Order: sequence, then C-alpha cells, then structure tokens
Amino acid sequence: MHFSQILSFRFIIYIVLILNSNAVYSDTLESLLMPGPVSNAHQEYEEKCDQCHDTSDKQRQAELCVSCHDHKNIKTDIEKNSGFHGQLPKQQKTDCKHCHTEHKGRDKNIVLINVSTFNHQQTDFKLKGSHIKTECSSCHKKDKKYSEAPTKCYSCHKDTDVHKGKQGKKCDSCHSETNWKKSKFDHSKTEFPLKGAHKEARCTVCHINNKYKDTPKSCISCHKINDIHSGNFGKKCDTCHNSNKWAEIHFKHNKNTDFPLYGKHKTATCSSCHTSADIKKEIPKDCYSCHKNDDKHKGRYGKECNTCHTSSNWTKQTFNHNKKTDFPLIGKHKDISCNQCHKGNLYKDKLKENCYSCHKKDDVHGGKQGKNCNSCHSENGWQKNVSFDHDITHFPLIGMHATVQCEECHLTNEYSATKSTCNNCHAADDVHETKLGTDCNTCHNPNSWFTWIFDHNKSTEFKIDGAHKKVGCYDCHRTKSTGKLKASKDCIGCHRSRDVHNQSFGRQCGDCHNTKDFKDIKLKR
Repeated sequence: MHFSQILSFRFIIYIVLILNSNAVYSDTLESLLMPGPVSNAHQEYEEKCDQCHDTSDKQRQAELCVSCHDHKNIKTDIEKNSGFHGQLPKQQKTDCKHCHTEHKGRDKNIVLINVSTFNHQQTDFKLKGSHIKTECSSCHKKDKKYSEAPTKCYSCHKDTDVHKGKQGKKCDSCHSETNWKKSKFDHSKTEFPLKGAHKEARCTVCHINNKYKDTPKSCISCHKINDIHSGNFGKKCDTCHNSNKWAEIHFKHNKNTDFPLYGKHKTATCSSCHTSADIKKEIPKDCYSCHKNDDKHKGRYGKECNTCHTSSNWTKQTFNHNKKTDFPLIGKHKDISCNQCHKGNLYKDKLKENCYSCHKKDDVHGGKQGKNCNSCHSENGWQKNVSFDHDITHFPLIGMHATVQCEECHLTNEYSATKSTCNNCHAADDVHETKLGTDCNTCHNPNSWFTWIFDHNKSTEFKIDGAHKKVGCYDCHRTKSTGKLKASKDCIGCHRSRDVHNQSFGRQCGDCHNTKDFKDIKLKR
C-alpha cells in the first residue's frame, strides 16, 4: 500500500474515532498517533499524552516539562536566569526538546549532555584553579542529579578541614581554588591588623588548636613565654617593643623619662636598673644606688661617684686633681691610683701634703736624712735626677769630689753618718800609711791627689832649715798617727841615737849645735 494511502486511512480512522469518542477509543488513537515509545522514566505516562502535551498551546510545552516531578528548581533558574538552564539561550529555555528528546525508545538517554565537552562555565559554579582538573565524579555523586551537586566549599572539603569546623563553613573567606594551603584572608579588616613580624607568622601560632574566635589581642597573651622580664615590667609589651622585631627596643628613655641614658647606660639591659616587679616604681637616680656593688673604694670615697667617674667608662676617672685640690699631680704621681694615697675615708681623713707622710716606708735613709724628701728627690722619679746641693752641707763638693758618685763616699743610705775626714775614704790611697797623720788636706786638695802644697815653716812651729832641708818627711815622722800629726820639736826626739853625750848635756841640742852641721859647735853664752 502506498504511504499516502496509509496516511489517508489513518486520517479516516481518526475521524471515526472522534465521532464515536470514548475512553477506549481515545487511548487507542493516541497510541496510533504517538511517534514512538517513550523512555523508561515516562513509560507510565505513555498512554496519557495530555500529561506532557498541550495541543492547544505549544508555548506551554516547556512549562509542562518543568512543572512535573521535582523540576521546580529548573523553573526557578529559568525565571531568575541562574543555574545551567537559566543561562541557556532563550530558544533553548522555552523549548526543552532542544536538548531533551522523547519517543526514541525505552533505553534512550533523554539527557543529551556530553560530560567531556560540557561547559561548566555556563553554570553558577564556574570552575577555577584546581577545580578545573578535578574529576566530575568528585562533586557529582552517582544516582544524584547534576543540579544537586553542592556549591559550598565545606560540602566537599569537610573531611579535609584542619580547623575541624571551628572557623565555620565559609572556606572561601581565607582560601581560594588555586591553592588550598595558601590563605587569602585579609587580616587588616579585623580588629588586629598584622604588622611587622606578625605578617610572617603562621595562623596556628596565635590561633591555638585552630581557634579563631575570641583570640586575645594583647601582646602578653601570646608572648608571655618569651617575656624575659618574667612579668616584672608589666603586661604592656608595646610600651617598649614593636611587632617589627621583638629584641629591638623603641622606648625613648631620654624623652620619656627624666634620666637620659648616656655612655654605657645606652647598652645596659633594662633589668640592670629595673629590678623591681613594678616597672613604674620610682628608681633612685644617683650612681651609688645602682653601682654600690661595683664600688672598689668600699664607700670610703663617698657616694658622689660622678665626681670622678662618667657613664662612658667606669674605670676611667675624670677628677682633675690639679684644679680642684692644692696638691697638683705631676711626674709619677699622675699614674698612681687614688687609693695609694687615699687609704682611708676621702672626706674624713685629711691627707698631709709632705712627701714623708706617704713615702716613709720607701725611705731608704731610715729617717736619718730628715723628712724633706723634695730636698733631693722630685716627682719624676724617686731615683731619677737626684738634685741635692751638697754645697749647703759642711762638706762642699769641689774639685774631683764634684764628679764622684754619691755611693763612693756614702756606703750606706745613712748619708749623715758618713765621716768627712779624707782618710775615711782615702785610707787605701794613703802612701804615707798615716805616718803623716790622717789630715790629708794639710798637704793635699780636692783638685788632684798628686798636687800638694805644704809649707812646713809656715804651717808648723818647726822651721826647716840647714841640713833639715835635705831630710825626708819619714826621717822625722816615722810612726803612724791618726788625726792631726803631732811631732816632737826637740832635737833629741830625732837625734837620740847620735847623742854622744848620752843626754849628759840635756835634751836641748840646739844650745851647742845648729842645723847646718851637727859637728859645728857654737856654745851659747
């Protein structure tokens, strides 16, 4: 039979059925006119065409589709232009069959979506970052509609939430799709903006156990364990410290207090002075209060440390002894320590200014030279450039004596005990062996030992004349003598052995004899 004939035959039957309409005939007609079997999902409505079709108004076709089952969400998306269906072109929104075909058979898939080519950017959940590479099944679970996939981060990432729900479910407040571990949370929008080293700190350093709510904002709350002051300086750490560097102190002691820090005080630790648990407690400003234990003088020099010392160098004293006292320090005195002279209390024990009061123990003379040490010595050196003027003594140094070292005469340091007689020093040089006495200066002078002038006629009461002029000194002075020489003036003293008279004529040989010739006799009348 020709196709046109079959069509005509069907049309005739249709007319007949209309004219004789009843339920049985109606179902049979719809079955005859149906393009093909519906899908398994619509099988129960296959004989009820009006459930899905409105032949009187084709524009309502889309409304009928979305009003059935649980497609209310699709209807809402279309109305609000949201979701996948709401973002489709207008023609596809009003004509569901553009994507969803029917009457193709029981096993036909009426959802014509190709997962591999599906453009997710046309949905309300645009794929970004790591989501682009994520498998569809990770979000779209089996036996669940695609539209039922959760759109909130926490729905998928609950099991990987290191905060254990304590930070709420708005993961995107801190995290992004690019890197889950990298936080984008803007802490500056909170009541505690991150500055300095806080920028680099990990969240868990402050938010213990991932607790972010009611996190304390005071420094001491987090840094108590780092407080080297052990709470002695209070809890307002930002008074001295800042967030840039904990060890860097920004407290301006010179501006904020009436005790400016100079010299060594600049590098001193706070706890060196602030030893009290109360940082606000008034601290004495005098040196001695802090440096009592450093006082090597043991309080003997008083408590006005700044009289001699400065904050730059404790061991270097600045007291000007020359200007502030009557005893200028010169020579060796410049380098000696204070306690070498000031052995007692500086203010109570007034020191004497004479040398001997300090140098008595150094006096090698044993006090025998007196106490005026500066008569011979100076501050430049105890044994250097001794300037004693020997001429003021009873033994002036003249001639060769002027070049002789002191110790050649002064065999001990008791200078006053040195005898001034020539023989005391020159006994070893006395070729006369004291036969001419020990008063060497009778003949000699200090210019030269070998230069001597002695006039026997003028210096003695025994005139040398006649044969005596040829006689040597030792002919008359035959015995040793000490001190001033005393020789007999009588002739018999020397000529006893030649006295032929055997002293019968007495001791006065000169009564008969003269000095020219012993045999020349001339009697005195």
